Amino acid sequence: AAMAARCRLAARFHHIHGANIRLDASHTQATRVESFANGLCFSQEPLAPGQIFLVEIEEKELGWCGHLRVGLTAHDPQSLEVVPEYSLPDLVNMGDTWVFAITRNHNRVVVEGEEVQARRRPWEPFLLIERVRIPRDTLVGRSRPSHYSHILDDLYKMNVLPATARRSRIGVLYAPQPDGTADMHIVINGEDMGPSARGLPTTRPLYAVIDVFASTKSVRVIPVDYGFPSLQTLCRLVIQKHIVHRLAIDGLDLPPLLKSFCQHE
Repeated sequence: AAMAARCRLAARFHHIHGANIRLDASHTQATRVESFANGLCFSQEPLAPGQIFLVEIEEKELGWCGHLRVGLTAHDPQSLEVVPEYSLPDLVNMGDTWVFAITRNHNRVVVEGEEVQARRRPWEPFLLIERVRIPRDTLVGRSRPSHYSHILDDLYKMNVLPATARRSRIGVLYAPQPDGTADMHIVINGEDMGPSARGLPTTRPLYAVIDVFASTKSVRVIPVDYGFPSLQTLCRLVIQKHIVHRLAIDGLDLPPLLKSFCQHE
């Protein structure tokens, strides 16, 4: 319950961000308004051990090379005199920052001995990372449903997207280790990419870093419920249950922010 409350509180962007970033009123959507850089964003709060900060790619911009960059930093955004232009290399060069550049393919970190371990099936209901257990369905990005998607829900659920595509969902978390440090894990559409950084300090607050870089133009934070669903999530499920198809949400007499929440499952 404590984790669930903390995750809902932290599922927003910090008000400190790059010069080219515009946040919406809810601080859950970050859009780079010009150029290809100065798109750094941070989580509103430091993450708890095992807490994932999850974003969905909402908009792409053609003509640039490179994609989203994701990671963790021990720097409090409030303490930054100037937000760096890039996460790689600028923020990383400040120290105590670990950032992973997302590519179209080959994001998985090869761990020694992994080839003899059984990979978990992508349709299993929970993703397990160390002792962290996260509901998988929220983590998986899927293409925007069509007018007839309610007839093809099973097919829709299996339609997992490439890492850098629109609607792809990418998250970052840290898993504590017995030696008192932590490993950073990147999760792409419900699949753990492995420990992309090791030896992170657990004695300092760690903030999520989201660099809305190059061909990635806009991202949205997706709240993740641990344990029992929140009242907000239950309300969304009731609304979705009483419509013919998901696109009908646009025609409901609801506040824009509630419509947006209902459309992002």
